[in-house]
Amino acid sequence: MKAIVYEATGPASVLKLRDRPLAEPGAGEVRVRVVVSGVNPTDWKSRSGSGSRKLDAPKVPNQDGAGVIDQLGAGVAGFTVGDRVWLWDVAWGGNEGTAQEYVVVPSHKAVALPDAESFDTGASLGIPALTAHRALTSNEDGPARLSPGALAGRTVLVTGGAGAVGHAAIQLARWAGAAVITTVSGDRKAELARRAGAGTVINYRTDDVVDAVHQVAADGVDIIVDVNAPANIETDLQILKPGGTISIYAANPGESLTVPIRESMTKNVRYQFILTYTVTDEQKQHAVAAVAEALAAGALRVGEEHGLPLTRFPLEQTSAAHDAVEQETIGKVLIDVTPAT
Repeated sequence: MKAIVYEATGPASVLKLRDRPLAEPGAGEVRVRVVVSGVNPTDWKSRSGSGSRKLDAPKVPNQDGAGVIDQLGAGVAGFTVGDRVWLWDVAWGGNEGTAQEYVVVPSHKAVALPDAESFDTGASLGIPALTAHRALTSNEDGPARLSPGALAGRTVLVTGGAGAVGHAAIQLARWAGAAVITTVSGDRKAELARRAGAGTVINYRTDDVVDAVHQVAADGVDIIVDVNAPANIETDLQILKPGGTISIYAANPGESLTVPIRESMTKNVRYQFILTYTVTDEQKQHAVAAVAEALAAGALRVGEEHGLPLTRFPLEQTSAAHDAVEQETIGKVLIDVTPAT
């Protein structure tokens, strides 16, 4: 089979197309023919490392993907050969990611992909949707798992609503019954956020964010899903309700956050830092189950018409796909690995 591997950390040029033997699934595992692989910022950051460093073993990049079950290991129940699935955290803690024609994963990392949903959608879930779920359930008095009505009566602010996590947060929050406000940096991103389902869209470069938020949420917002807390912290504290939560899921290497202590104390603010890989098993199970339910309900959609443009590359151009994500291409970057049928 064809696979993208790298043997040392470094720039995208370390990614090479190679022939590899087809692996057999062990007990409790499934082998999946990968149709589409999704690329996330953590994929290129992991590949880049902190400089050039030789790895102990060749590594296949990319955590997310979608495809078709090709073979079942012993003891696997609930799946049959030919089932369509989406995958999550594939490369975490190991050397096998989704940038290859076939991948073997524990069966719990494969989740049914409804016939009505595309492989593109499946490959766009994973890290963005599971991160968004944790961000939306981090309130002290909030639900542990999202479901229809779980956030009814609450208002959510999503900063960077045109990004992959922001897009998933808008859709999941709407599905769970919340009122959704989002901030963006321009007209195109504003239109994408509206297509995703945001009720109020604010251009933070031209509008007064605090005033605009209070016009639609006089008492403030319950949860802020924040992609850039260092830049937003002062505004966040002005628009957050007492007892509200700021969920922080992104940072540049070495970046720090200066927290205004008195203002945070006054409002009894909760700060929740999020890395989806290292949440508890229970939190991950809730997230996977809720995302699967929302997907089945048609609440998670991708593509330009749904607010998340798709940029595609063939497998042999995985290095270009990584560079596109590093350069902050709007929407979702996908890799076509094998034919859909």
